[in-house]
Amino acid sequence: MVADEPQSLVHLASAVGRPLVEVREAILRLVADFDGVDGTVRRGFELREVAGGWRIYVRAEHDPVVADFVLTQNPSRLSQAALETLAVIAYKQPISRGAVASIRAVNVDSVVRTLLGRGLITEAFTDSETGAINYATTDLLLVQLGINSLDELPLISPLLADGANGFEDLP
Repeated sequence: MVADEPQSLVHLASAVGRPLVEVREAILRLVADFDGVDGTVRRGFELREVAGGWRIYVRAEHDPVVADFVLTQNPSRLSQAALETLAVIAYKQPISRGAVASIRAVNVDSVVRTLLGRGLITEAFTDSETGAINYATTDLLLVQLGINSLDELPLISPLLADGANGFEDLP
């Protein structure tokens, strides 16, 4: 359950300090048990041999529930693209998806969907002239960052080239 990749029988035997034959038999018993063979309850997960090793998977019929949990309840790391997009939104909010894409010089559609799905940003309002949705950060972001307000975000100008004195004076 804790491994990122399928684990070979040799690796599993080494990890538990047992003979390879014994580990193979134990794996087969687990597969049968998880599958509900011999009167046991069919589990919501299964043990499958893939890519030369063994790995636990959620059964296909439970994918929607697990996907919902992972996307909404389970905090996980954001990609570099998501962090960059989140930073742009946090510092420039409210801001449209098009403006974020212009600043980052890449398409941000999927990243914005991810941030919305994780509850880190929200649709603040729709521009009446352009129809563009403007985004803002949520209180969940403040909780995740451990700050009380966006005013506590560090100034970004000292971190940029030629920004040592700030950019506040620029038109």
